[in-house]
Amino acid sequence: MKALVLSGGAGTRLRPITHTSAKQLVPVANKPVLFYGLEAIAEAGITEVGIIVGETAEEIREAVGDGSKLGVHVTYIPQESPLGLAHAVLIAREFLGDDDFVMYLGDNFIVGGIAGLVDEFRAERPAARLLLTQVPNPRAFGVAELDPAGRVVGLQEKPAEPRSDLAVVGVYLFTPAVHEAVRAIEPSWRGELEITDAIQWMLDQRLDVRSTLISGYWKDTGNVVDMLEVNRSVLETLERRIEGRVDEASEIVGRVEIGEGAVVEGSRIVGPVVIGPGTVISGSYVGPFTSVSENCRIEDSEIEFSIVLRDSSLLGVRRVEASLIGRNVEVTPASRVPDAHRLILGDHSRVQISS
Repeated sequence: MKALVLSGGAGTRLRPITHTSAKQLVPVANKPVLFYGLEAIAEAGITEVGIIVGETAEEIREAVGDGSKLGVHVTYIPQESPLGLAHAVLIAREFLGDDDFVMYLGDNFIVGGIAGLVDEFRAERPAARLLLTQVPNPRAFGVAELDPAGRVVGLQEKPAEPRSDLAVVGVYLFTPAVHEAVRAIEPSWRGELEITDAIQWMLDQRLDVRSTLISGYWKDTGNVVDMLEVNRSVLETLERRIEGRVDEASEIVGRVEIGEGAVVEGSRIVGPVVIGPGTVISGSYVGPFTSVSENCRIEDSEIEFSIVLRDSSLLGVRRVEASLIGRNVEVTPASRVPDAHRLILGDHSRVQISS
């Protein structure tokens, strides 16, 4: 069995972060989201992985390499433009051959992994198996319709009037039967080859399409709110580990991980918190559910429920919360006179200002 991991999207909902970084590499608890998926694939006993890459291919290649550090062997498959999930299957035909495979969206996060699902699929081998979960806003997802016996009878892609509240999670399991399906369909109104259309074609051909309703934690980390929520979820499992230096004037409360070479001086850290190697925290408060990456500097500041990427600094800032701060960012107080806001913002930014 092989795996096909999709990492070619532009990440428009995470701008401006994704203007300069692949959305699949934004870190959760100081580890790229993509790595969690690759590790889950390896834990399921799958080692041959094809990664679909687009305009951020170079960055993905640099981060993942040949995959050996994550327990897999990676083949990169270029996609000139994001033309749909079914298109990804189409261009990966040579890599996939006649093997069964799991398709995993690189920005999705599933607590508990996929090993049990893969084992079940190997034992039963339906033409396809979908993962479903109940959502409050099905219009934003592919939606599955089940009959009274729980069998999949229909699929809709981002429907205006959903026929259920069961969203298709970004992990699919297929036999080679899907290859005929992706060749048979036409582009949707969005100009993409939709995997929901391919699966609907399989249903129309009376192929065996099954589903599993997952009750565990799943998130599509495509926006800031969900990214922070996934960060919170991962930090809940954190173990206390202090490898850096903490002075006597500092207080460390709860599950806190402090990386090698990090320094905490005159500060209060309340876990769960992870602080990356080489970061300096001085005269500050770092509150729960915060990830601070490597080589950052937080001085005379307060921050909680946030993600700070590498080489960034917060100097004399009170108070920062529910924030995603990119790489090489400097956050400092604005001058109080004149009474005005001075902003330098990337495209598609959203800013809340108390005035």
